[in-house]
Amino acid sequence: MNPNSILGRYLSKQIVYTFLLVLVTIMGIIMMFDAIEALRRISGRDDTGMSYVVVYTLTRLPQTVEKVLPFIMMVAAMIVFWRVSKSNEYVIIRSAGVSIWGFLAPVLLSVLLIGFINVAFINPFSAKMYEWHETIKYRFSTHNPKAMLFSSKGLWIREALDDDRVLVIQAKSLRQEEGETLSMRDINLLEMDRNAQILRHIDGLVGTLKNNKLLLRGVRIYETGKETKNLPQMVYDTNINLQRIKENFVDPDAISFWNLPSTIQFYETSGFSAQRHRMRWLSLLASPFLLAAMVLLSALFALKANFRQGGVMFMIVAGITTGFVVYFTSQLIYAFGINGYIPVWLAVWSPIAIVFLLGATFLIQKEEE
Repeated sequence: MNPNSILGRYLSKQIVYTFLLVLVTIMGIIMMFDAIEALRRISGRDDTGMSYVVVYTLTRLPQTVEKVLPFIMMVAAMIVFWRVSKSNEYVIIRSAGVSIWGFLAPVLLSVLLIGFINVAFINPFSAKMYEWHETIKYRFSTHNPKAMLFSSKGLWIREALDDDRVLVIQAKSLRQEEGETLSMRDINLLEMDRNAQILRHIDGLVGTLKNNKLLLRGVRIYETGKETKNLPQMVYDTNINLQRIKENFVDPDAISFWNLPSTIQFYETSGFSAQRHRMRWLSLLASPFLLAAMVLLSALFALKANFRQGGVMFMIVAGITTGFVVYFTSQLIYAFGINGYIPVWLAVWSPIAIVFLLGATFLIQKEEE
């Protein structure tokens, strides 16, 4: 079926409108439970009011919705397929000579488009909201409405200076000042060769990082074969910036799809493992196809010529059960990928490929019936 045909546009509108309806419904349920959790948190606190509940709920919402998006798409597709089956539209379309794949083509294309829009435009917003949510939680726990401390354990980060030298930066405490300035205390800079031999050791009492320049005060420089140098201050050029340090403390979920490739390259160049970040990037890249796979699963249970008595209940139970099995299986394989037991690409794509193949096999059988 041509997706631009009248029937193709009709089916595309059905899946899009139903998806948005289910999405709004699920968002309302999620916000209700998150609001209850936020109210429990502020009980007994005089320094926090309903504004915390609102902000907590809204900033948590995008990330939660992203996790349940495949289920939302599955429910939406089941509703659409059940509706066209119940109204005999599916029988009429098949009687007109349209194959089951021709029927599904405009639906799958619309779902893929929704998935690509989510990755390209919604995900950056979701990542930013997740970062804001983590900041709000930290401010709430520290009773400091302006707190921007990334870690109470300080900072450890590594950077490759060139092919032969590596820089390790360690600071006991750090916090964000106004704008893009990061303040640090008790700083140690270690320049080492590839054999982990220290070439130069720089100590600083305090320092500020801004525009890829680290301004150190109260500096001592130790270098093999040379006298110790004491300087009131010095400027150290580095490729590490505020965003990189933020990413060092947040989950890959808080980094947008567009920033993940550069983050992966930065960590790999610096000698860190980027396994979790690569898994996250590939998962986002594959997410539109996961949504399409969930539509195929929905078609297996909800796309029928007629429903006998009890057929609707079977459709609901079987569809939801299969969806949960697919989800938990994919999470198990995902964990194997993060821990390096299987290749990253295999951990991401194998569940989707299995669902596609199984769905296609059963739909081909249904086509021949």
